[in-house]
Amino acid sequence: MPELTWQKSSYSAEAANCLYVAATSSGTIHLRESDEPEVTLITTGPRLGELIRTLKTQLSPRVA
Repeated sequence: MPELTWQKSSYSAEAANCLYVAATSSGTIHLRESDEPEVTLITTGPRLGELIRTLKTQLSPRVA
C-alpha cells in the first residue's frame, strides 16, 4: 500500500475527535478518526458524496 498523506478535516476541532482524509492515485478515499487511527474506512469519491448528501438530508431540520 502506498504511503498516504493525511489531511485533517477543516470541520475538526483543534484537540480531539478529528477526522482525517487521504486520497490515492487510484481514486480511493481513506477516512480515519484521531481516536482510533488504526481503523480506516476506504471508499470512493462518488460513494462518499452520496453518504454526505444522505447525512445532510437526514440531519437537516424539516420544514413544515
